[in-house]
Amino acid sequence: MSEILIIDDEPDIRLLIDAILRDEGYTTRNAGTSDDAVAAFRDRKPSMVVLDVWLQNSPLDGIGILQIMKAEAPEVPVVMISGHGTIEMAVNAIQFGAYDFIEKPFKSDRLLLIIQRALEAAKLASENAELRLRVGANSELTGSSAAITGLRHAIEKVAPTGSRVLLSGAAGAGKEVVARMIHAQSKRADGPFVVLNCAILAPERVEVELFGTEAGADPNAQPRRAGVLERAHGGTLLLDEIADMPLETQGKIVRVLQDQSFERIGGSTRVKVDLRIIASSARDLQAAIAAGRFRQDLYYRLAVVPLRVPSLRERREDIPELAALFLKRAAETSGLPPRVLSSEALAALQVHDWPGNVRQLRNVMDWLMIMHPGEAGEAFRADHLPGEIGAHAPRALAIDPLADIMALPLREARDVFETQYLQAQLLRFGGNISRTANFVGMERSALHRKLKQLGIGAEDRAGSA
Repeated sequence: MSEILIIDDEPDIRLLIDAILRDEGYTTRNAGTSDDAVAAFRDRKPSMVVLDVWLQNSPLDGIGILQIMKAEAPEVPVVMISGHGTIEMAVNAIQFGAYDFIEKPFKSDRLLLIIQRALEAAKLASENAELRLRVGANSELTGSSAAITGLRHAIEKVAPTGSRVLLSGAAGAGKEVVARMIHAQSKRADGPFVVLNCAILAPERVEVELFGTEAGADPNAQPRRAGVLERAHGGTLLLDEIADMPLETQGKIVRVLQDQSFERIGGSTRVKVDLRIIASSARDLQAAIAAGRFRQDLYYRLAVVPLRVPSLRERREDIPELAALFLKRAAETSGLPPRVLSSEALAALQVHDWPGNVRQLRNVMDWLMIMHPGEAGEAFRADHLPGEIGAHAPRALAIDPLADIMALPLREARDVFETQYLQAQLLRFGGNISRTANFVGMERSALHRKLKQLGIGAEDRAGSA
């Protein structure tokens, strides 16, 4: 059962709230001073806190206590109460991390409704965090390719500056991972990281999610709801797939970027926020501007530092490391024994085009673990892979079964094998001679001579076979 810490300098108020909550089956603890409140919070983290703004004869007021609690346990929701509430006070409480603000005297039904919603939101956030941990949502780029190494260096440069960043790249390439890296390496790393995916929201819902809503005439029926701009205060907001944001909303975002303030839906008071905005898009925003679907002034405000996230087929040499990581995570989350990939399976993965990019590779590794169970350390073979991967692999990936090698002299049979083998390896390493030579165990110059001898040209190296 949820335990709620009640903090108020008036004993009658503490007793009243205590009785209301206990009647609903909650367990409670009480504190009347800031020292007692902080000590009780640190002694045992409650499920949530009901906190008075004004505390007589205490070194800290409610906002001071709220800041300590949010610094030490940001996942614990705090509902602020006050008999002398103002709009400015409520805004400050929300900006410092309070879930909501209630004025005294309050109705018990409204208090219970807000507490129920706060607990549900905290439970959902906890479940999401646990799920992300289990599935391995990360804030690190995996791989050592030149493309990824260059992107890491760019992130290291831009992250501490606070500049806005526009991330471009195909769906599933890892734009959110890059955004999380920028946040983690920034001066806002201790603040929230909030994501709004514009592509999955109906146009009429985008502004509600962005700006939140003001409380209605009946706060019980329509309580104040914080949008992502408020929730990201002090941290970073990722506007994912910004090209899908409605034009009218784009204009309002321009003003937010200019003034660092906004109005909630149904409200008239401007709310000040301090946040860094990162935007991402899988679409060509310049083409969208030319077509009149995206505002040019918004583009230039967002693209202070543009970064491109490479697709998986541009960094094929990272596939073995990525696949091993995803297999390890799949084993951990499913409880199945850890597995590996055979050389043939890895080669097949490396020549696939991966239209779904890193996300698709992760899904394929999950699929392998489920569909082809085996013993710990047992290798997945190429024929275990999904059919579409094998179907789209170049013919040079495997030795041609129709080649009647037994009917050929040794030298010609060896040439057939070497031709097909080296074509497959070149495709696997994207035509890179140095990496291919290193893998097959030849000097770079020797490999060049061998390719010339076998008649393997630039087209074969580019993957046209």
